[in-house]
Amino acid sequence: MAQEEPPRPAGAGRRPRLTSLRTTFAVSFATVTAVVTVLVGVLSYNAAARLVRVDQETVFDQVVQDLRDEVRQQRMTPEDFSSAAPGHDIVRPARTDVQVLGSDGAVTDPSEPRLPVTGTDRETAGAARAGRMVEHDDIDVGDDVFRIATVALGDGRGAVQVAQEFSDTEDLLRSLQRQSLILMAVVVALAGLFGWWLARRITWRLVALTSAAENVARTRRLGIQVPVNGLDEVGRLGRAFDRMLGRLAQSEEDQRRLVQDAGHELRTPLTSLRTNISLLRRIDELPPAAREELVADLGQEARELTDLVNELVDLAAGQSDAEPPQRVDVAEIAYDAAGPARRRTGRKITVRTCGDTTTQGRPAMLARALSNLVENAAKFDPDGVAPIELVVAGPARPGTVRVEVLDRGPGISADDLSRVFDRFYRAADARSRPGSGLGLSIVREVALAHDGAPFAYRREGGGSVIGFTVGRGPA
Repeated sequence: MAQEEPPRPAGAGRRPRLTSLRTTFAVSFATVTAVVTVLVGVLSYNAAARLVRVDQETVFDQVVQDLRDEVRQQRMTPEDFSSAAPGHDIVRPARTDVQVLGSDGAVTDPSEPRLPVTGTDRETAGAARAGRMVEHDDIDVGDDVFRIATVALGDGRGAVQVAQEFSDTEDLLRSLQRQSLILMAVVVALAGLFGWWLARRITWRLVALTSAAENVARTRRLGIQVPVNGLDEVGRLGRAFDRMLGRLAQSEEDQRRLVQDAGHELRTPLTSLRTNISLLRRIDELPPAAREELVADLGQEARELTDLVNELVDLAAGQSDAEPPQRVDVAEIAYDAAGPARRRTGRKITVRTCGDTTTQGRPAMLARALSNLVENAAKFDPDGVAPIELVVAGPARPGTVRVEVLDRGPGISADDLSRVFDRFYRAADARSRPGSGLGLSIVREVALAHDGAPFAYRREGGGSVIGFTVGRGPA
């Protein structure tokens, strides 16, 4: 029977991660510096060691060649190369030892340290041809390593041994290697410290942003101060985060205010509906005229409640920014909105356009705003005979369009001009008329969403001019 595999502990199999961006940045900086330093150090050491070794070999080969040329050109004896004989220091450069052999291969003038003499060296000492040479590599003499060349003087007169010590060169290179390793370790350590300091300097604003985000998530308060220092990407991130929190706070405030205002406005028709519905229990006791009045009131209240709910939905949809922006012609939207408005209101509506009326916008939102303006004008001038004028003009400046609706109704009082676009606001002389006070507030939301602004003023000769501007549009 197969056994079940025991559950793995939490975190098992996961790759360990560094705890912070600062640590990651510092370790990465130190790692890159270490790799570069080691690579440069190794390449530099190898190049320097190769140059030193080649230089030493070149010097030694040149000394041996000079010696061979000298003994070939002149008839020389072992005494000529004695350390006591003047004029022959040319064969004794730095780190070069000279030892002289007699005709029988015996040492007549030893070097310090004494160099070993092999059978081939003795044969070379008795050679008849001057300049004959035998060479020995990596000969251990005591604790040192030498390279030895034995050059015959000719006619069996002896030979000269030239030796160069290579162990001290290797000791020098090993010392250079140790110093290079120490220097690389110091550089890596300093790079780590500098990387940690640099990471701290760079990431402290990210840490502050993270703290602000965590504070928002924990407290659900959107009015938290966000650091926005700097002009680099981190500074841009801070400013974008601050603007985002501002918009979220504004959206939350708008939602709260919308719910409060909607709740307040919904109480009146709901209370009236409950009252009339309670009367329906005694409808058989009412006279026919009262019955008809009750049914008419119920129908009117139901329509007003439906209109209020629809306008609330439109207002909420206008705030959502769900519709993608596109290049639109506001004049075409105005013509499309005028047709249904004529059928609903029974009024004559004229559309006038001038200039370039194309801009960046959301067509459904603009159509809603235009319809609200026209229906608002018709509602406040129900008995008017003059046509309602819808004017679209552009551009006041590049990429802007101006939309206005002109009527010959009772006009707007000076006290109400500044508040006609507030939610649920209704002038004192308009409270007896149907409506919720949301139509013009939707116009304002649409205008603000398109980088524009609403406006309203009294029309010369009577009536009102209400409209809005459309800027370059939403991004």
